[in-house]
Amino acid sequence: MYQYNDDDQTLIDERVTQYRGQTERYLKGELGEDEFRALRLMNGLYVQTHAPMLRVAGPYGLLSSKQLRMLAHICRKYDKGYAHITTRQNIQFNWPELKSVPDILADLASVQMHAIQTSGNCLRNTTTDHLAGVCTDEIEDPRSYCEIIRQWTVLHPEFAYLPRKFKIAVSGSEQDRAATQLHDIGLHLIKNDKGEIGFRVLVGGGLGRTPVIGKVIRPFLEKKHLLSYLEAIVRVYNLNGRRDNKYKARIKILVKESGIEKMTEWVEAEWQQIKEGMEVSDERFAEIKAYFNPPAYEENADQDSGYDAKKAQFPAFATWVKHNTADHKVPGYRAAFISLKAPDSPPGDITDQQLDAVADLADQFSFGEARTTHRQNIVLADIKQADLYDLWKKLDALSLATPNIGTATDMICCPGLDFCALANAGSIGIAKEINEALDDIDYLHDIGDLKINMSGCMNGCAHQSVGHIGILGVDKKGVEWYQLTLGGSSENEAALGERLGPALAKDQVTNAVTSILDVYIAQRHDEEIFLDTVKRIGITPFKEAIY
Repeated sequence: MYQYNDDDQTLIDERVTQYRGQTERYLKGELGEDEFRALRLMNGLYVQTHAPMLRVAGPYGLLSSKQLRMLAHICRKYDKGYAHITTRQNIQFNWPELKSVPDILADLASVQMHAIQTSGNCLRNTTTDHLAGVCTDEIEDPRSYCEIIRQWTVLHPEFAYLPRKFKIAVSGSEQDRAATQLHDIGLHLIKNDKGEIGFRVLVGGGLGRTPVIGKVIRPFLEKKHLLSYLEAIVRVYNLNGRRDNKYKARIKILVKESGIEKMTEWVEAEWQQIKEGMEVSDERFAEIKAYFNPPAYEENADQDSGYDAKKAQFPAFATWVKHNTADHKVPGYRAAFISLKAPDSPPGDITDQQLDAVADLADQFSFGEARTTHRQNIVLADIKQADLYDLWKKLDALSLATPNIGTATDMICCPGLDFCALANAGSIGIAKEINEALDDIDYLHDIGDLKINMSGCMNGCAHQSVGHIGILGVDKKGVEWYQLTLGGSSENEAALGERLGPALAKDQVTNAVTSILDVYIAQRHDEEIFLDTVKRIGITPFKEAIY
């Protein structure tokens, strides 16, 4: 993984010192509320319903074991013993004291982490595929490009005060696991007719209260022009994005109102003015790529016979392998998912003890690295097949081996009304009810690939608009209600879910979900997945079952 140089470390150390002074001045009454609000947001600090919330950057989801142990330390010393993994591959702490945040940031800086630009109207954390570098359908490992983008975005002076927040995602595989079509800018590595690898560039995607699927602005961009083309897009947005209405200030609205043709014209004109001198050299690409060289995989790791014997001997282990591991490009290795969706735990939460244990497992089995995923889980990407049984036993003892990756209980869920000051309705309680209703693991596996996404407000932090089943909390005169959508997807054929009908009362949501599943089981053809059934029969049969 990338290691900070002296400039990187100096930058974040100086930012910690600066923010410590700002916090002290605020606590003494020397800085007003509005002045301090802008400063704390630049450092990832929100004020939520019960306490401040600190969001820590997780660049492209990659974490070392040392960083995992620091996160565990922060959970214990400054929080209530747990952290939360977000859909942006970041880490959140829900209970820090405001006066302690500078100390937390100093501890993070000691392991090359920070909270810079995790909130506010700025360029946010760049995300990518959680299986980058190991998946079998990869065109090229995207992480080096993510790192180049990260270095370009951090404290970019021209883009400190954009009209609204701005998010970039990069995918390097045939299967888009980074939701590139749903970002302000999506970059997808592709090969052109000449066999050259470059980027297909999308612009104007986004979720929230106005979900939009991005449009292709450039079918093929040479790698050397990566930063200049991104700069041109963000400059055009900075100049033309609306500032009169925060709900219409995202680039998706600019693209929608101006049209992709006009947007392309603006960007091309700006790009022609700035691209000379901004080219990324082959030497620069090679320098960054060297940080992501493959680890020292063992040769002939696929010749161990004990792996198949263990699967035959222990059915629970075989089930976990089937649902919680993925193919690896190196024979004899697999990527193993650590499920943060145990039935009795809030989705995406992980305790300090579990973080420490995952750090130990990463050191023991996966070259000291782990990754966070968009669905609020963790991946150990480089596990020898011969080690999978031992890993599974240890994860099972930690309640981290629920075999539900990609199933109905592998829900994306925001903190909702329990924590978030913006939420209209609760999410965690509904998730718990759905888990309890779907507690039969054989039933879950029979249902198969099903993504349920649930948000407590229109901001859509849990991406309910693109869930196979989307659940959105709304407020009706102080009472929590929930709108359901069907048929969304964030993958290659990205789609926005279709609204089923009027919002449901809180006590009707779980029954509605089980009714949807009953219709699916009755209507599906053979091994047809849920999303394909919805596409084939439409939403009317589901609507009739609920209403």
